[in-house]
Amino acid sequence: MKAVLCKAFGPAETLVLEEVASPAIKKNEILLEVHAAGVNFPDTLIIEGKYQFKPPFPFSPGGEAAGVVLEVGEKVEHVKAGDRVMALTGWGSFAEQVAVPGYNVMPIPRGLDFNAAAAFGMTYGTSMHALKQRANLQPGETLLVLGASGGVGLAAVEIGKAMGATVIAATSSTEKLAVAKAAGADHLINYSESSLKEEVKKLTGGQGADVIYDPVGGDLFDEAIRAIAWNGRLLVVGFASGRIPELPVNLCLLKGAAVVGVFWGSFAQRQPQDNAANFKQLFAWHAEGKLKPLVSQVFPLEQAAAAINALGQRKAVGKVVVQVR
Repeated sequence: MKAVLCKAFGPAETLVLEEVASPAIKKNEILLEVHAAGVNFPDTLIIEGKYQFKPPFPFSPGGEAAGVVLEVGEKVEHVKAGDRVMALTGWGSFAEQVAVPGYNVMPIPRGLDFNAAAAFGMTYGTSMHALKQRANLQPGETLLVLGASGGVGLAAVEIGKAMGATVIAATSSTEKLAVAKAAGADHLINYSESSLKEEVKKLTGGQGADVIYDPVGGDLFDEAIRAIAWNGRLLVVGFASGRIPELPVNLCLLKGAAVVGVFWGSFAQRQPQDNAANFKQLFAWHAEGKLKPLVSQVFPLEQAAAAINALGQRKAVGKVVVQVR
């Protein structure tokens, strides 16, 4: 089979496409014929040795995939050969086949093609866990989403609306704001042209945002924590800006606010029943037309490096997908 391989830590241009042996599965795994693989921010980090997991060389990047089950280990009972499934792999999805633990595999619901399914799991799973379990977002509250045109940001906008919140989308350009508006955002802020803090205060009558969803970090975190409401919750989702911010904790004291970490991958493993309930709701919202995964760019397997760069350079909106077959 063909696989995109990382043989040494470095930029995406150092990845190579080679023929390798098909993976052998364990008793608790399935062998997945990959049709499409989602590209996520961790892919830009894992190939440079900057992610919390460092797979042994050589490895394929790609943390999520959609395709058809080829083979099932004897301990896997909820799917069978021939089923259309979506899978969370951690890495390995930029290949024609990948072995996946059964607990990380879900049947694809009706209405999702392979590209959309490959773009669904990580972004919607992360944002649902963030807004439900970590923020306890309530109807009528105000949700501020930073990086609102990206994969997790757009998912947060849609889920926030489905949960009954008023959503403020913040991005760095007019074009990106248009994408967030199409996803249902109630208010828009271009933080490259105006103060995030001042605009949030204007839109909320000086109260600030009840929940802040931050996959960006850096300078935006510094501004966002100063735009939080009394009893607000700031969700730490990621650091796409490249800088991990430091927090003056007196700001939390003054607002009675909480800064809450979001690590969906660990949550899914530690609380599988809660994660399954989240996806049951997500699939129901998708069937109702409330969630519409946006796949903005599709690259063939041999252009996986370009797909990773499109995301890493923060030029992409929605999700980028590598189409394997």
